[in-house]
Amino acid sequence: MTVSQDAVGKALAEVVDPVVQKTLGELKAVRDVTVEGTVVRATVDLLSPATGARGALVQSLEAAAAKAGATKLEITFGSAVRTRQIAGDDPCPEVKNVIPVMSGKGGVGKSTVAANLALSLLRSGARVGLLDCDIYGPSVPTMLGIMGRPISKDGKLIEPLERFGLKIMSIGFLLEDPKQSVIWRGPMIQGALQQFLKDVSWGKLDYLILDLPPGTGDVALTLFQKLKVTGGVIVTTPQEVALADVYKSVSMCQKLNVPILGVVENMSYFIDTAGARIEIFGRGGGAKVAEFAKAPLLGQVPIDPSVREWGDNGTPVVQAQPGSSVAKAFNDIAERLADKVTQAVFESYGGAAPVEGPKRLPIMR
Repeated sequence: MTVSQDAVGKALAEVVDPVVQKTLGELKAVRDVTVEGTVVRATVDLLSPATGARGALVQSLEAAAAKAGATKLEITFGSAVRTRQIAGDDPCPEVKNVIPVMSGKGGVGKSTVAANLALSLLRSGARVGLLDCDIYGPSVPTMLGIMGRPISKDGKLIEPLERFGLKIMSIGFLLEDPKQSVIWRGPMIQGALQQFLKDVSWGKLDYLILDLPPGTGDVALTLFQKLKVTGGVIVTTPQEVALADVYKSVSMCQKLNVPILGVVENMSYFIDTAGARIEIFGRGGGAKVAEFAKAPLLGQVPIDPSVREWGDNGTPVVQAQPGSSVAKAFNDIAERLADKVTQAVFESYGGAAPVEGPKRLPIMR
């Protein structure tokens, strides 16, 4: 029996993407369908290489192909990440999605979360950049194990440094001494941030992660006024003393009409040598923030010494120990975040985001 190429193509196009509830035909996501006897080969473009819906899509596609008479379906995945709405004066017009990682509270692990999420998205096959927006206390250079002076190839744009394929920029790269303090007033900080956005050669990125400093002051306000962000990620720890400040960060987003993509509860619990779960900082803080923000709790990251150890050594845990349980926690959060980004973009376009050229995904994991 020979499978009809037209029939199997139509069957695959009728499969519904569970993230945006649209058929793959509507998304123009199925291409290069070929048939050899009863073996079907096709390329399917994901809305994000990091999507958590890949497994469900494979099952639905295999069922659709079998219904059309195929005995085997071989899928090559590509990606066609949709882009935020970009104005003519946007400082980063080639960056599809900008995601600030923020919290009103210091010490909750924003940089740890930002670095690990950036690398998790990168390892899925996405093009990712990380901008350290903490002018007074940059920690990304240490966490990514990278120092050096950015150069300019054309005398106009600064080239970001790279580590593991991740594009990175930080004020820490511009200091003569890493222990040197930056004593700047607000206007100088605003000017530096605008340069990091507009005068850095970020190139074409699927995601630019912004590691914001604590608080709701000049840095966050400048970024939200100058740049159309896709949506923010709020980081908290479980205890009440952290929530008091985190709520303020949520309130700022709400007042400035910045979508909140979700909440990450960091340092949620500790697993002792006997396997018991110990909630050192209490429980429920992330859920409370998520409820206040009317956003999902993207996940909980346990306290694990390896996170600190690898961060201090310049290789975040998702890169150093990708098979560990704590790396899996970050990867799961990245998958949920990627799907929330997709949904936010589609909502901003009233349900239909324009399609740009797809790209084939490398096998990263």
